[in-house]
Amino acid sequence: MLNKIMIVKCATISLLILTALSVTSVASSTPPDMDKRIAIMIASYPDTLWKAENNKIFFRNGNAAVIINDGREKSHEQKLEHGDVTDSLEQIYPAGPCSTHSGPNFEPGRIRSDALFKGMYGQTPSQVEANLVSVRWFGQILRVNRINGANKALERVHAELQNYPQWRHFLTPSAGVFNWRKVAGQTNLSVHSFGVAVDINPKFADYWRWRRRRSRSQAVSSPNRYPLELIYIFEKHGFIWGGRWDHYDTMHFEYRPELLAIGKRARVGACGIP
Repeated sequence: MLNKIMIVKCATISLLILTALSVTSVASSTPPDMDKRIAIMIASYPDTLWKAENNKIFFRNGNAAVIINDGREKSHEQKLEHGDVTDSLEQIYPAGPCSTHSGPNFEPGRIRSDALFKGMYGQTPSQVEANLVSVRWFGQILRVNRINGANKALERVHAELQNYPQWRHFLTPSAGVFNWRKVAGQTNLSVHSFGVAVDINPKFADYWRWRRRRSRSQAVSSPNRYPLELIYIFEKHGFIWGGRWDHYDTMHFEYRPELLAIGKRARVGACGIP
């Protein structure tokens, strides 16, 4: 029975990969298989992830290993709430200073493994808070996790964005970084819980829950009022953008360097071949 489940799940992953390529701009080569994606993820978090072995991810900090593939077939909603590591890497993120058209439930990065994030960043609010450090952000101080260099990545974003004073009103006041909470309407934790997500000025934000849902029968672009070049600066430094999701959140950025690296390896980009 388990073998049948695994076969169905692998077939579903293949379909999702093809769907991902159809809604992004261009992919000129075969995307990396799941084993290679796992290897890229481990390389993206060298401070915390040690190795993948026997269907588990092992941590350098000694935390309990996390299952890579739980062997269960899931709906999109189930993946959002109970995603494993494989689920989180199925869809390929398209970076670049161009808009993308998100098909139904195409939202790379929105599916996450809570167990993986807890293993890296902390099991409780107090454990996460112990690793928060101050980052200067256009007149504000943001509390960002130092683990995996998330704070340093945001500092690099800040440094580059200082070259564009005309964008400052899009960036500040920030709606915050650390907030231990569940995703609205779901049981899984928000990435804000781990201090590695930042929301920029919500005055210009669009969020799928704030708008009446459009028809799900066709691919549509999320609304967006932030400059695409601004978004790409975040992406260059390891942050994915919630505006590329079907269930969009345009003020939201989260530190997911593995997804940017996988997209680069797959030669998938918002503007075509990167």
